[in-house]
Amino acid sequence: MKKLYILFIVALFSSCSIKFNGASIPAEMKTVNVTFFENNAPLVVPDMSSKFTENLRNRIRNQTSLNMTTNDAHGVFAGTITNYDIRPTTIQDANNRGQTASGTNRMTVRVNVKYTNNLNPKLSYEESFERFVDFPTAGQNFQSQEAGLIDQVLTLLSEDIFNRAFANW
Repeated sequence: MKKLYILFIVALFSSCSIKFNGASIPAEMKTVNVTFFENNAPLVVPDMSSKFTENLRNRIRNQTSLNMTTNDAHGVFAGTITNYDIRPTTIQDANNRGQTASGTNRMTVRVNVKYTNNLNPKLSYEESFERFVDFPTAGQNFQSQEAGLIDQVLTLLSEDIFNRAFANW
């Protein structure tokens, strides 16, 4: 009976890979390809495509044992950045004189992603992911904040896309 129990445990863990980061990647999945995400947003930040693509690649490298490849991958991420904008979210009274000014702005980025799981097509998906970060308008000019804000939003997007593919969230 004890041998049967041990055999069951070995079979269970050899058929799937379990990670403590919440990812559940089948043991047979060994390779992934993250293609370059082109920036097709009306407002283009020149290095956003490369930052986002590398951010998603790094998340996969750091949280899985999958190997990056460019040919015949078990999983493929492809897509485009479709929106980048900054809009006011709250209005405040400027200098208490009845003049209004933006108090907080919101930076939003949207990415369309097509994930193809070549081992199990039922786990493939194509959908949009959108994330934002709010930031104050007083104190610093936008140009000094922009790079850090973009990094925050791209990190959130990469996490969502990773979780959708590998944690089924």
